Amino acid sequence: MEAIERMRLAQFGNLELLAKQVVEGFITGMHKSPFHGFSVEFAEHRLYNPGESTKNIDWRLYGRSEKLFTKKYEEETNLRCQIVIDDSSSMYFPQTGTNKFEYAVYAASSLIELLKRQRDAVGLSIFDDGLQLHTAAKTSLAHHRYLYSELENRLEKYKEKNRRATATTQALHDIAALAHKRSLVVIFTDLLDDPAQTAALIDALQHLKHNKHEVILFHVYHDALEKSFALEDRPYKLIDMETGEHLQLRPAEVREKYQVAIQAYFEELQMRCLNLGIDFVPAAIEEGYDQVLLKYLLKRQKLY
Repeated sequence: MEAIERMRLAQFGNLELLAKQVVEGFITGMHKSPFHGFSVEFAEHRLYNPGESTKNIDWRLYGRSEKLFTKKYEEETNLRCQIVIDDSSSMYFPQTGTNKFEYAVYAASSLIELLKRQRDAVGLSIFDDGLQLHTAAKTSLAHHRYLYSELENRLEKYKEKNRRATATTQALHDIAALAHKRSLVVIFTDLLDDPAQTAALIDALQHLKHNKHEVILFHVYHDALEKSFALEDRPYKLIDMETGEHLQLRPAEVREKYQVAIQAYFEELQMRCLNLGIDFVPAAIEEGYDQVLLKYLLKRQKLY
C-alpha cells in the first residue's frame, strides 16, 4: 500500500476511523439523507379526510370516480445497500501512488460510515474471476466492523504470482440473485472487460434492475494513464496485470487511436447505463475519492 495511505491509516488507526473522519468532513452540508425515499413503496388507497394535506391525492382516480382518495405508502425500516467491489488484478494499477482498488476501498468505507449513521443496512460483495465474498445487508455494529476488517485485510500490493482475472458479468448476475429485492447496489469497477462482452455486461446490469434494485456504477480509472495515455514518447513494454501478456510500443504511435477507442467504449457504457436508469459516475482516482463522493451525494440530494 502507498506510503502516504499507510500514514493516513496510522494517523486514524484503521479504516473505520478514517471513514469517520471523511464523513465528518462533509456530512454537515447534507440536510437530509442522500438516499431518502428509495425504500418507499405504494401500498394502497384510502379515502381523503378533509383537512389533510392534498399532496398524496390520486387525481387520476378522482377523474374516474369523482371521489378523493389518497395514496398510502409503506416505508421500510432501513434502506438495504449492497456495496460491490472489483478486486481483479487490473484494479491494482498504478503500482505507484494510490491504486484503483485502494480508491474503491476508501470510498466504500466512507459509504459504510454514512449508511451506519442513517441506521441503514449494508452488505459487501467482492469479486474477481468469481464472487469471493458476499454478505447480507445488516445494521449491527459487529457487522460493520466485520466489513471494515474484510476491506482492510485486502489492502495489499499487487503480486504478479497472484494474478486475478475479471468476471464482472457473472458476479453481477450472482449478486442480482443473492441481494434482497429493492436494494441499492453500489458498484466500484474499472470496467476493463473484453469490449466484445459489452452486451453481456449490460444484460447483467439489466438483471439487477429487473430485480428492482437501484444501481449506482462508479467507474474507477486513472485518467492520465488509462484514458489520456499520457506516457513519455519512448519505447515501453506494457504488461497485462491479469494475463501477464507483454506488448512493446511507443505511445505516440498509438495514442490518438487508443484515445478514440477507449473514449467510445466508455461513452457507450455510460449511455447504455443511462438507458437502464443506472447512475454512471466517472471516478478518476487523481481527483480523490472524498471529492467524487461528495459531488455525487450532493447532486443526488438535489434530484431526490
